[in-house]
Amino acid sequence: MLKKVLVTGGAGYVGACLIPKLLKEGYSVTVLDLMLYGDDVFEQAVKNNKNLKLVRGDIRDQIVLADSLVGQDAVIHLACISNDPSFDLNPDLGRSINLLAFRPLVEAAQKAGVKRFIYASSSSVYGVKEVENVTEDMSLEPLTDYSRFKADCEEILKEYISNQWTCVTVRPATVCGYSRRQRLDVIVNILTSHAFYNRKIKVLGGAQKRPNIHIEDMADVYLRLLTAPHDKINGKIYNAGYENHTVDQLAEMVQKTVGPDVEIVKTETNDNRSYHISSQKIESDIGFKPQHKIEEACADLKKAFELGLLPNAMSDAKYYNIKTMLGNGLK
Repeated sequence: MLKKVLVTGGAGYVGACLIPKLLKEGYSVTVLDLMLYGDDVFEQAVKNNKNLKLVRGDIRDQIVLADSLVGQDAVIHLACISNDPSFDLNPDLGRSINLLAFRPLVEAAQKAGVKRFIYASSSSVYGVKEVENVTEDMSLEPLTDYSRFKADCEEILKEYISNQWTCVTVRPATVCGYSRRQRLDVIVNILTSHAFYNRKIKVLGGAQKRPNIHIEDMADVYLRLLTAPHDKINGKIYNAGYENHTVDQLAEMVQKTVGPDVEIVKTETNDNRSYHISSQKIESDIGFKPQHKIEEACADLKKAFELGLLPNAMSDAKYYNIKTMLGNGLK
């Protein structure tokens, strides 16, 4: 039984949703995170849980990393410089965290006796495909350094596949919905915030498909992979998404949720990249099927705005990765 879990980047957007779930399931959890977006991402009841240890630290610091790995049964590796704009702002930083820190982390985890390693890659590793359903066995054609390094780390992890521990890779679609460490710089969340505050949504193009997954479902993927049998998942790669909606469809969902007065303004674009993934494999192998719709993510965000849970949503840098990185001077 896996009882102790280290979550790198556990104070991030997905981590803020995942950590309370892990604690509720009885895991002892250590979070290793730079805490760039503040240390208030967990409710007081969560922070006071005797089974939670928060470590403000850098995964590139080998001393901090080794100390955090002591006694851990599993690692869920979420830490990275997320999305292309944030990565491009400081490519050297992105390379050092997203790529160069990966092999030392894997080797340190093995040395510490970790039994299971779960890696959060990205569905962006596929690039643009013409086929309707992009499956895990298709070629990778990453278009940016962010996605290229995600693919490189997948290859590194393959070198460590063995029967002595379990390693598995997840390629998430774009995550959406409410989190105590909120991001408002991903597509569904962007559209919802603009609809709520500006009563207007700008759609560039519209026919492009964008796979998304509700944040609750994304957290549940990691929970399921912690308990899945070794022989079912070891060395496997899984897409994790919900449905492949067009940008037009996403805008209409947001409009329906936020209010009929919300105006949708369409403009042409030269960027007609379309992404669409199949998540059938993870359902077939371990029975995981999303339980939350994209409309729920919109409704959850609308409620958060109404309740004042996300003050200064359109201006506070903490909701936008690139704005926060501009202000912290991280190297």
